[in-house]
Amino acid sequence: MRVFNQLAVRVIVFVCLLVAGQTAQADEKLTIAAAADLKFALDQIVVLFKSTHPAAQIEAIYGSSGNFSTQLRQGAPYDLYFSADIAYPRALKEEGFAASEVQTYGMGRIVLWSLTRDASKMTLADLTDPSIQKIAIANPQHAPYGKRAEEALRASGVWEKVESKLVYGENIAQTAQYVQSGNAQIGIIALSLALSPELAQQGGYALIPDKLHQPLEQGFIITKHGADNTLAHEFAGFITDKQTKAIMTRYGFVLPDAVK
Repeated sequence: MRVFNQLAVRVIVFVCLLVAGQTAQADEKLTIAAAADLKFALDQIVVLFKSTHPAAQIEAIYGSSGNFSTQLRQGAPYDLYFSADIAYPRALKEEGFAASEVQTYGMGRIVLWSLTRDASKMTLADLTDPSIQKIAIANPQHAPYGKRAEEALRASGVWEKVESKLVYGENIAQTAQYVQSGNAQIGIIALSLALSPELAQQGGYALIPDKLHQPLEQGFIITKHGADNTLAHEFAGFITDKQTKAIMTRYGFVLPDAVK
């Protein structure tokens, strides 16, 4: 009987250690859904965060803010959601899909960017040039940068003249790829991408006046799925770190405390 009891105790201890280990391992996993304009900045932030969390397994998935919002409503297992339009996380918060308040992490800017033309000397009016046959923008239906691009084109009075030339990227990263591949001669993309090491070496850009479109206020939430993920809460707090802010500024984001 004593041998049986000792064996039972050992089994119980083993099971407890196994469960505890699995729980600890789960706490070291973090899945982030992020707007495509954050690709280069957030990748660097993740590396910086992991320097103090070496065991953390962090996966950042980039895409369209609108599509991610839909996926979260359908139960997608993202712990954090970074949107290029703060309206999306605000709506999710109101609907009960958030485990935190909505926080602004920056203001984005849109630019004209090209590999074959000196975009630094161009304005939106130049897009009506007959020699420009294809212009890439993100899909305004679900990509905030595409929506702002449409607003700017309409405000500048050239939308009707260039609409037939437009090719639509699923997100702002794909929009830049259209220009890179030659499927478009010029694109309206995120400043954060134009400043990235890869794209900065390939082409020039011109800032589009922000008075031509609604602000690109960007925000994030800890999702309902990430409510009990300690790593999600720690990463959310890390966004206000001085080093993180420096990375965001480097990629052209205007930080909340700089907005007047």
